[in-house]
Amino acid sequence: MIVVRTVAELRSALRESRDGRIGFVATMGALHEGHASLLRAARADSDTVVMSIFVNPTQFDEQADLAAYPRTEEADLALAAAEGVDVVFAPSAAEMYPAGFATTVSITGPIAETLEGAQRGRAHFDGVATIVTKLLLAVLPDAAYFGAKDAQQVGVLRRLVADLNIPVQLVVCPTSRDDDGLARSSRNARLGADERARALAIPRALQEVTDASASGIRDPEVLRSRALDVLAEALIELEYIAIVDPETFEPITAVDGQALVAIAARVGRTRLIDNTLLTPGGS
Repeated sequence: MIVVRTVAELRSALRESRDGRIGFVATMGALHEGHASLLRAARADSDTVVMSIFVNPTQFDEQADLAAYPRTEEADLALAAAEGVDVVFAPSAAEMYPAGFATTVSITGPIAETLEGAQRGRAHFDGVATIVTKLLLAVLPDAAYFGAKDAQQVGVLRRLVADLNIPVQLVVCPTSRDDDGLARSSRNARLGADERARALAIPRALQEVTDASASGIRDPEVLRSRALDVLAEALIELEYIAIVDPETFEPITAVDGQALVAIAARVGRTRLIDNTLLTPGGS
């Protein structure tokens, strides 16, 4: 495994890999089993696996959140090597946003302006879209692997890739969960024991909606109320629970086809997101 710090070094390192299939996993470091599952998926499909480590400042709406984000490069590189990564791209902020940088990639409409876009501000998905565009152009992978936990981010990136005709396959892997059901996230390390116990209400609320939908309930407001009851009992500080079209992120009036149930909430000072996909016959 080699580690490179500049786009020029990355392109040089990948020059001889272009005849094979290149898989790419973008990360902000602080790696956990969820990231490892993406790397394993990429490894199974690819001749060369590239992973990036870059804490992207432009997608943070809170400077305190950016400052608190863990930087664990030594441990991250060890995990990458264990999972068979060939090339790690770990640039500096100056490499990705050099002096005079003045370009932003921006997606409009409900897919980027609701839920996370509304809570975190328009700049959040602008930051995501811009950095992912830069990374895809730097790596030029055949496939890029993302987790389903960040469902709205995946939707934004699908729109980005389609609109800009970027020749990459987006592979969406299932949400990775701990044994207790909590979706894996670098933020989970901030939870105290009591907070983690309360956070489990989030996957329980999603399961309650899944079960209610499977029983034949189609009214989104009734389904939302089932989840709200579970979250309220655990004293979760809810930011939103929404049932939307999984492609457009527009609200739906009945669960007649696939529907995405998305939750964002704070447990103590830690912000968590999770989601599940409903189908007319169940989850």
